[in-house]
Amino acid sequence: MLIPVILSGGAGTRLWPVSREDHPKPFMMLPDGQTLLGKTYQRAAGLQGSSGDIVTVTNRDYYFQSKDHYQDARLDRHRGHFILEPMGRNTAPAIAAAALALHELHGDDTILVVMPADHLIQNEEALNSAVEHAVNLAKDGYLVTFGVIPTAPDTGFGYIERGERLDERGAAAVLRFVEKPDLQTATHYLESGNFLWNSGMFCFSAVTLLAELEIHAPQLLEQARACMAASAAVQAGGCLQQELSAVHFADMPDISIDYALMERSEKVVVIPAAFDWSDIGSWGAVAALVPADAQNNRASGDALFIDSHDNFVHSDGRLVATVGVDNLIVIDTADAVLIAHADRTQDVRRVAKQLKDKQHETYRLHRTVSRPWGTYTVLEEGLRFKIKRLVVKPGAALSLQMHHHRNEHWVVVEGMAKVTNNGTGTHLVAKNESTFIAAGHKHRLENPGVIDLVIIEVQSGEYLGEDDIVRFEDQYGRTV
Repeated sequence: MLIPVILSGGAGTRLWPVSREDHPKPFMMLPDGQTLLGKTYQRAAGLQGSSGDIVTVTNRDYYFQSKDHYQDARLDRHRGHFILEPMGRNTAPAIAAAALALHELHGDDTILVVMPADHLIQNEEALNSAVEHAVNLAKDGYLVTFGVIPTAPDTGFGYIERGERLDERGAAAVLRFVEKPDLQTATHYLESGNFLWNSGMFCFSAVTLLAELEIHAPQLLEQARACMAASAAVQAGGCLQQELSAVHFADMPDISIDYALMERSEKVVVIPAAFDWSDIGSWGAVAALVPADAQNNRASGDALFIDSHDNFVHSDGRLVATVGVDNLIVIDTADAVLIAHADRTQDVRRVAKQLKDKQHETYRLHRTVSRPWGTYTVLEEGLRFKIKRLVVKPGAALSLQMHHHRNEHWVVVEGMAKVTNNGTGTHLVAKNESTFIAAGHKHRLENPGVIDLVIIEVQSGEYLGEDDIVRFEDQYGRTV
């Protein structure tokens, strides 16, 4: 049984300000209108021999967004299986957890294809050919990693040095894994012809992986087993949901599968993958997805270029115009703008780091924020007021909650609202009608209809922070 395991984590700090902590890189919309995670689900479902579970290992905070993307992909022949981490612990604990869960569910014949959620692969026929090759090697007891044939001396990727060739299709023993090199070293690697980019994709049987972990990382495996024993899987909304024990998972080391196992095992092989691959690791990689004009300018969104060359503009809504500039990356969002030289896109992570160090809100949130029930968008805010647009999905409901410091006035602009307010029962609020929620009143907003409920919410009070909320009941399991 071939089961795709999608690793969906990481903040994607080099793609700030679109990628943020609460809306990371896998959920980022590409110029073609699809997200990286959505594309990965489609790619996983298209693997030959994949017709059962599709596993997503992700943070607990990203579960509802991930599930929405999975359902939007309409993968009718598959079942979503979500393994939810309470915190980040790198790829080795994530893969160990997935292997243990799938071995228990499907037995010794289970073969995993591990793929990151935030990579882009254009040639799926070549991908299927590479996976078929990898599966045959996995059946023979190998741990297979996919190496991408380098096209440039890129310093943003790790590399794999090939050793003895094992078959006519180019599989080879791995001599070593190499961290991201400097430009001179990367140029040497490219010229030697013996190095491949490390794609972060793997294929192995669950049995082989667990046996090799037993030899080379026994403590990690023991901790993973204890964690899985304390983390029951439940059916929820047509998917299998497995929330990992926070107590046990916190004890696991923060270590990659490369360090924990691949660099130690003697069963690791690499196959050269001919598919068109990108880790979308910088704005330069995103720009390459967009056609260029005669002056090599590229735009995603509304842009105007005058006497400008070799620029990329991404705009979420506003018109961006450039005059007499070259080699710039301009990323415009509702609350933050990035302007960088095209040669410095790897350094965007420094912006995100400084914002995080300062606890600046633009590191974590966009103006539009996803919630299990839908989204809210901050339209305007000032001294003692904030205006939001809430979109509540059909059948969804906000928690039964209370605010200490703010009043809320709700105006329905689309759909029908079911409102609970201060223990007086529920009542319906129709389009163009409104209701008022006083501070201290226990209240809930629900969408009983079949179309999105759209609300304009006007908040007023001395304190309007998102942490002024006390939850009494919540259908999504969020804590009080």
